[in-house]
Amino acid sequence: MTTPRARAREQTLRDITRIGREQLVAAGPESLSLRAVARELGVVSSAVYRYVRSRDELLTLLVVDAYTELGDSVDAAIADVDGARAQFFALGHTVRAWALREPSRYALLFGTPVPGYHAPGEQTTDPGTRVVVALLRVLERAHAAGALASGGDVDPALAEDLRAIADEFRVDLPESALARGALAWASLFGVVSFELFGQYGAGGFPHREALFDHHLAVLADTVGLAGVPV
Repeated sequence: MTTPRARAREQTLRDITRIGREQLVAAGPESLSLRAVARELGVVSSAVYRYVRSRDELLTLLVVDAYTELGDSVDAAIADVDGARAQFFALGHTVRAWALREPSRYALLFGTPVPGYHAPGEQTTDPGTRVVVALLRVLERAHAAGALASGGDVDPALAEDLRAIADEFRVDLPESALARGALAWASLFGVVSFELFGQYGAGGFPHREALFDHHLAVLADTVGLAGVPV
């Protein structure tokens, strides 16, 4: 059973995360300040340092929080639909919608690295890989149902890398499907980032959602879901 002290600590960490999010939106990651967090909480700085000891720890807290929210959103979207192609589209649309709704947090995860900050893998790898694992699970279910088109052979050195990934995430997929999944993962975040960071230009592709739908359809075909009902 959670003790009152533990609940109070959890609430304080939630408050620190909320204020950190607000700072992120207002001034960017480089301007995060534990002193400003303490002022917002109405406590002395030393009280905040008992929970978050540095700007880097605050950044890590925000990174994990953002990855977790994105992963939760994707899992919920996939659970709401049936069929691998529909789940693939739900995953893609959820990533884009979250990015457009949370541009500062998306930029923290997938934009320009914060100078001097190195995310600790032991804290960020699991939440940070949730979307790609969800994507691979969609492909895995399609493969198990015989609904995933087969691909060609891959380079033996690449096959070894892909098997290591499959073992790490406990995914049962052939190497060619894993390689196509990696392409879809990189492409999905690439097209979302291209849109979010203004790479199309101010007037380029005014019908962005239609363009994104086209991208998803091409990617779905590429990963082996061509002809699978939506």
